[in-house]
Amino acid sequence: MTINFPQRLLEGYASFRAGRYASEAERYRRLGEGQQRPTIMMIACCDSRAAPETIFDAGPGEIFVVRNVANLVPPYAPDGRHHSTSAALEFAVLQLGVQHIVIMGHGRCGGIRAITEPGDPLSTGDFIGKWLASVRDVVATVDDEKLSAAQRLTLVEQASVEHSLANLRTFPWVRAREGKEQITLHGAWFDISLGELNVYDETVRRWTVV
Repeated sequence: MTINFPQRLLEGYASFRAGRYASEAERYRRLGEGQQRPTIMMIACCDSRAAPETIFDAGPGEIFVVRNVANLVPPYAPDGRHHSTSAALEFAVLQLGVQHIVIMGHGRCGGIRAITEPGDPLSTGDFIGKWLASVRDVVATVDDEKLSAAQRLTLVEQASVEHSLANLRTFPWVRAREGKEQITLHGAWFDISLGELNVYDETVRRWTVV
């Protein structure tokens, strides 16, 4: 029987069934019969090169992952409109009770580049331009003519993570839990080419390679 489905996915599924699923069948059974209990939420980019589960070698049920263009967290805005990232954040904090929220940016982000390089086709359209509008303010904070285009892009990518950390704290239930030390917020940036992870230390406002 011919199945109308991408062949690459069918092959990958066959490999998963014969490999990881076969070796962790009991774990999958427990997860399927119970509820998820991840302690970490990861807000990452949609970019196919920067998959959190791969980077952190995470097993099923370990990380609650939300991915959007440029790994942005919008400010708290209960206005009745569609807010997928905010809805996922609310679920992770209030229902799952995650203890850590990590915002992870990455190098050569197409979404960030769409804002830093005028004329990029991604900056136009019905949705992407509006979604990335807040990044324009971030760009202004790192506007230095002495920087190369690549250096500037990296700094904007990292500054955008810092901006999203600030936006996280506009959510009252995130802010309240952080104040009670029930939740910790983290910033990260992954260099795709080098495979290096950088983390942000808010106390000294500095990025450090792990």
